[in-house]
Amino acid sequence: MEIPGFYVTGTDTGAGKTVASAALLHALRASGREAVGMKPVASGSTRVDGVLRSQDALLLLEASDPRPAYDDLNPYALERPLAPELAAMAEGRSVELAPLLEAFERLQAPGRTLVVEGVGGWAAPLSPTLDQADVARALRLPVVLVVGLRTGCINHARLTMRAIADDGLRVAGWIGCEVDPGMERVDESFRVVGERLAAPCWGRIPFTDPVDPAALARHVEIPDAALGLVPPVGQGAL
Repeated sequence: MEIPGFYVTGTDTGAGKTVASAALLHALRASGREAVGMKPVASGSTRVDGVLRSQDALLLLEASDPRPAYDDLNPYALERPLAPELAAMAEGRSVELAPLLEAFERLQAPGRTLVVEGVGGWAAPLSPTLDQADVARALRLPVVLVVGLRTGCINHARLTMRAIADDGLRVAGWIGCEVDPGMERVDESFRVVGERLAAPCWGRIPFTDPVDPAALARHVEIPDAALGLVPPVGQGAL
């Protein structure tokens, strides 16, 4: 059975989730698949023609083929650049699971892969009663961990992997994303992360300015097994 997509999380805010998610979309499209992004919740959105739009969500929209309705790709666009629970509270709103599931269902189609990007780090709450683990679990998606390659990344990567496992979710793979061009011993840190994480590495995305997700897609390789095309050894379908 083919997997309908992946839930992309990161070791922290600014770890490179959006760049990695957009690169994943382009890599999927290069393999001949339909690929559509989703950003269920985004804080720090700005007004475009009078409506709130997230720059992260717009990057995913641009990388998607076919391109979905914006409100399906990003059901909750929150204005304040705060943790999503606090950003929603400032607007007198609360992030609820049902609208996210409904939007996800509208985005789905046979043979299509969805790349669902989370917000902040794995443990960033969406509401007083909703965590990102609840969303990934409800969508029945394996997790892709983006490790922001900067000081502290080894600790952050190991703690995040442990938290995902404790929440009962499976990590399909991890991607290193260079977010600090001045980081010392980045090669050694990348190697140590790989040695400590019990998940395959899908690639290492270099730091670039400006960002070109289509060009960066060549640094990402999605195993066939991760798409459900080849059953993983010793594992059944999700």
